[in-house]
Amino acid sequence: MKKLLLLFFVTLTGIIFISRLAYLQFFEEDLKLKSEINAVKTVFDYPERGSIYDRDGELMVSNQVAYDVMVIPREIKNLDTLELCSLLQIPKEKLIKQLEKAKNWSYRKPSPVVPQLTQIEYASLQERLRKFPGFYIQRRSLRKYLVDHSANVLGYIREVNQGVIDVNPSYEMGDLIGKSGIESQYENELRGKKGVKRFLRDNIGRPIESYEDGRYDTIPVPGVDLTVTLDNDLQAYAQKLLQNKRGGIVAIEPKTGEILSLVSAPFYDPSITMGRDRSKNINALIRDTITRPTYDRGLQAMYPPGSPFKVLNALVALQEGVVNTQEKFYCRHGYDYGGRKSLGCHAHSSPLAMEKGIAESCNAYFAQVYRRIIESAPNSHKGMDKWNKHITSFGLGNYLGYDLPAGQKGRIPDADYYDRVYPSGNWYATTTISNSIGQGEVAATPIQLANMTAAIANRGYFYTPHIIKAKNGEPIDNEDYTTKRFTTIDARHFEPVIEGMNQVYKSGTAIAVQVPGIEICGKTGTAENFAKIDGKTTQLTDHSVFIAFAPKDDPQIALAVFIENGYYGSRFAAKIASLMVEKHIRGEITRTDLEKWVLEHTLEHEYEKPLLGEPFKINGPPVRVEDYQPVKTRP
Repeated sequence: MKKLLLLFFVTLTGIIFISRLAYLQFFEEDLKLKSEINAVKTVFDYPERGSIYDRDGELMVSNQVAYDVMVIPREIKNLDTLELCSLLQIPKEKLIKQLEKAKNWSYRKPSPVVPQLTQIEYASLQERLRKFPGFYIQRRSLRKYLVDHSANVLGYIREVNQGVIDVNPSYEMGDLIGKSGIESQYENELRGKKGVKRFLRDNIGRPIESYEDGRYDTIPVPGVDLTVTLDNDLQAYAQKLLQNKRGGIVAIEPKTGEILSLVSAPFYDPSITMGRDRSKNINALIRDTITRPTYDRGLQAMYPPGSPFKVLNALVALQEGVVNTQEKFYCRHGYDYGGRKSLGCHAHSSPLAMEKGIAESCNAYFAQVYRRIIESAPNSHKGMDKWNKHITSFGLGNYLGYDLPAGQKGRIPDADYYDRVYPSGNWYATTTISNSIGQGEVAATPIQLANMTAAIANRGYFYTPHIIKAKNGEPIDNEDYTTKRFTTIDARHFEPVIEGMNQVYKSGTAIAVQVPGIEICGKTGTAENFAKIDGKTTQLTDHSVFIAFAPKDDPQIALAVFIENGYYGSRFAAKIASLMVEKHIRGEITRTDLEKWVLEHTLEHEYEKPLLGEPFKINGPPVRVEDYQPVKTRP
């Protein structure tokens, strides 16, 4: 009996072992793969990143082949660091640092040592690198820029860091990711999906044949090609006009909300963000705290809008019925109240009605209009909130919802804002009178001003500004960008204001920059510029501002131009705006006199003053760059 029981257990154990081995051999392929992992080399096949085309199908960004030197730390044997450094043409310290980084990431997974080799560098390394076990070359696709402009809106790509990998495990060390602009906003569409190839290796680690005839291989899925709303030629021209200046230009197609041009200056060639020197170049750009080339002034810079803001106060006044288009106000070189002059004004005819008030940009006219708006309510708090509701309906004071990652809300104050500034609650229309001319506590970004202009051109509505037009040739179908957003102003009130903006060109402050044959509506602006210096709020050289749309009765373009330290609206911004309008509508420039003036005049001397220790427009000692701290508005 004991012999039979022993035989039964031995037989049962044998059956169990044989069954398990058979299962592992014939059914459990995952375990089979794991058991052979040491004999299999895994290589990622990187996809082509999606290309970027302009609105007319011109290729702006494509791809080029590059090669990464990769390492798998556990496979390194008898490493001669000096010889390898000589081969890779890198310092020994850098190699050691990269190897430590790779080990910290994973002993088994590949990490880049020297990324983005050119084809010539790759050819010289391909065979010689076989002497170094654990190192190999991996092919990848990198960006190739066919334009030397638009770096601020196209963005750039960089290697992922550990923080990105922790959040999104689909990335691995050495992968690239969009870091700004379109590259960041549409990363998921542009990146594609990596393919995987597995090879059997010989006894010294060299791949000899495809593993399992490629049964476990996958092919890469290329990224989505994007067509963006930008006009390539208009972008190049805008950047040309901004040479040796600081500021931003934003142009929108009013009928669609498509962004035609978005340029920020100072700028840089996007191609410097690729290649072996890309990290050095990008770090240099980021560390430049003087000119701030990576700071998109079109989307992020909050400025006082200045006189272009007056047209909104005119519209609010008409909507509230506190003024009509024929009523005239006197101007005695500024606005007086309480026995003092608060808003100075240049010489012009007086009294003025609305159209002339816009054309001549009269401060006194709009100060009185603004007071009527605020004082038409039972108290200042209700008047301010009513005013705020109308102004913010134009997209000011909040994020617009456009499809680019950078942005600022701007600022349109309400009653709560002033209650915080004046806790006693003792504030009135005259306390906030600077809002009447786009100064004081009001702040907006250039894209908000361009969108505001598009809403005026459309007589009361706008589409959310956006940069995407099509994906893989298929037009986008996104309600966020195809739904009209209406302002609180009735359509009938826009015509007299638009006529006033047209008179700006015909008889007003922009008469010298009109373009024959094109009916342009615009508004000049001179925005006061303040900075905190030695703890004191100090006035610096004014900014030059201009908004415009054209043609008057069939708007094809609406834009805002903001030139830092540009003196006054018609000096720089108005000239640039007129040239942009003509370039877009005609495709060529007839006002060559304006173009010549803009191209030959620089503002570098204004920007160099802090560096040279020259004084600004202040009483006191010179102001040097280390003492210069810009502030957005006066308190």
